Order: sequence, then C-alpha cells, then structure tokens
Amino acid sequence: MMNVALLSKWHVHAVDYAREATENEDISIQTVWDENEERGIQWAKELGVTYESDLNKVLDDPNIDGVIVTTATNRHKDIIIAAANHGKHIFTEKVLAFTVQECEEILEAVHKNNVQLMVNLPRLTESFYLYAQEAVDKGLLGDLTYIRCRVAHNGSVPSEENPRGWLPQHFYNKEECGGGALIDLGAHPIYLTNRLGGKVKAVSGKLNELYQLGVDDNAVVMVEYESGAMGMIETGFLSFGSPQQLEIYGTEGTLMVEAQDVRVKSKHLGTDEWVTPTLPQPISSGMEQWVQAIKTGKKPAITTEDIVNLTAINEAAAISSAEGRRVQLSELGIKQEI
Repeated sequence: MMNVALLSKWHVHAVDYAREATENEDISIQTVWDENEERGIQWAKELGVTYESDLNKVLDDPNIDGVIVTTATNRHKDIIIAAANHGKHIFTEKVLAFTVQECEEILEAVHKNNVQLMVNLPRLTESFYLYAQEAVDKGLLGDLTYIRCRVAHNGSVPSEENPRGWLPQHFYNKEECGGGALIDLGAHPIYLTNRLGGKVKAVSGKLNELYQLGVDDNAVVMVEYESGAMGMIETGFLSFGSPQQLEIYGTEGTLMVEAQDVRVKSKHLGTDEWVTPTLPQPISSGMEQWVQAIKTGKKPAITTEDIVNLTAINEAAAISSAEGRRVQLSELGIKQEI
C-alpha cells in the first residue's frame, strides 16, 4: 500500500484524482495540504483525512510515500523538486512546467533521487489514439504528410450566470497558469500530434485573446516535422459543440477521428470505401501506470519525452506568437529525444 498526500485542490481535476486514488487498492490518501487553508481543511474533511498547513511537515513525514500535485502550474517546479528531494514519488497534471529548462531541472531531481514521476496525459491511453498510432506504425497510411488535431470547448463563452464563462476564474491568471487555452486544453492535441508526427523541427503559433481575459482563449499552432510532414494544432475556450477531431493524412491512406468515432481509408484494406476498424482496448490510466512503475519497476507508456516535448511546443508557440516568427525547437535546449 502506498501512502499519499494530496497537494492542493487548485486544479479542476484534483477531485478526479482524489477519487481515482481512493478507488485504487494500492493507494491510501493520508493527508491534504493546500496553499488555501480554508479550501484544504474542507477537502480533508470531505475525504476523512487530516489537514496539514505546513508543506515541509508533509514532505518530511516518512510515512508518506508519494504526492499528488494539483497546485497552480507556477508552483510545480519548486514543489515537485522538493518532493523528489524528500524521496517522494510524484503524480501531477499537465503541463509539468512552463519551460524546457524548468522541466529538465525537475527531471534531474527526479533521476537523482530515484523516484517515479508521472504527468497525466490521458488521451495517450485511449482506444482511438492507440489505433491511430498502430495505423501509422504499420504503414497503413503510407508516408505521413499532414496531421490536424482539435480539442476545444466553450469554457470562456459568457452567459447570464457566468459573465466570464464557466471555467474557474483562476484559469485566467497568467502568472499561475502560464497561459490560457493552449497550455491547458491545447495540451491534448499537442501530446497526441507529438506522438503521431514524430520529431518536431519548428512551430509557428498564434495565441489570440478575443475576449481580453488576460490569457489566450483561442489558439492555433502550425508544426513542421523533421520528416517533412506538417501539422495543425487547434484549441480554444470559445467553441460550442466542438468535438475532438483528429485527422491524419498520408500517401496511401487517411484516418479520421471525431469524438471517439474512428474511420479509415487505405490502399492496404482491399476496398476504396471508408472502414470502421475494431479499436484496441484502452491501456492503464496514468495513475495506474505510476503505481505499477513504483511497485514493479514497469516502464510507463507515458514517457519523459512526452512530458518535455509537451512543454516545448507550448513554449515555442508562445514565443512565436509574441515575436511574430517561426521558432525552431533546437532554440529551447531540449536534452530529451522526441
């Protein structure tokens, strides 16, 4: 049994991770810490565990094996490095940090202290992605030429009830979040296209602020891959009814995903018609992979390369948008290989 502490209820998915941890027979939630004491005390009470106001006491506790970090993103670096230096395993929410340099510093502490770090990238465990990766790897689509991926919702669309949309207002705090739609919701199309397209050469990004909320609420990123293929990443907080879309085009086939519906057309399938394939079963969640890595040493499917390169595309796109230029990933000093 692994004893864990929950560090902050700041993130919207904190409750989901607490629920998943509670349902996992290998995890026992022992205590809560929160930078907002009132929020933390209430959460601890709901979970039936203790509240600790001093983070150092949590990290010093030899009975705590791991931490689930759902603080504001700008606190990730200091808290995760401190946790690693105290020998605690770490589960957290994307993104790991604002810059590649910060990611590398975190990973150095994790490696030095021999602890397991997991950043949850949930769509990499889902059936539609697993099939898409299989189709690409098996050459079903021929040479990849273009990828488009869109994930968007209407969280910043004003209504009578919520004049600034239904997202938590702290999601518009650039200091805490590091950005808006792209760094949050855009993470999903970024890590998906990183996997499917391979090594990224350069990006050109436009982060737009339609409603002037303090962060981008609509964003698009053009990606150039080392292979010569191109990609388009789209996200935003301003779209009503927008389904998740993934389109992969190649010299010998096309794969289309809308929500969870997958169809494929390929020279290798013996028909010119669209085919609805049988999808593989989803793999273990990020939290389950984290637990297994700690228990058995099994290497997680979500890798440090996934984690670093998610930040890299965000960082490069933000620079591109601010400076109005194409940004090569080699400028960011990435040590990992994509």
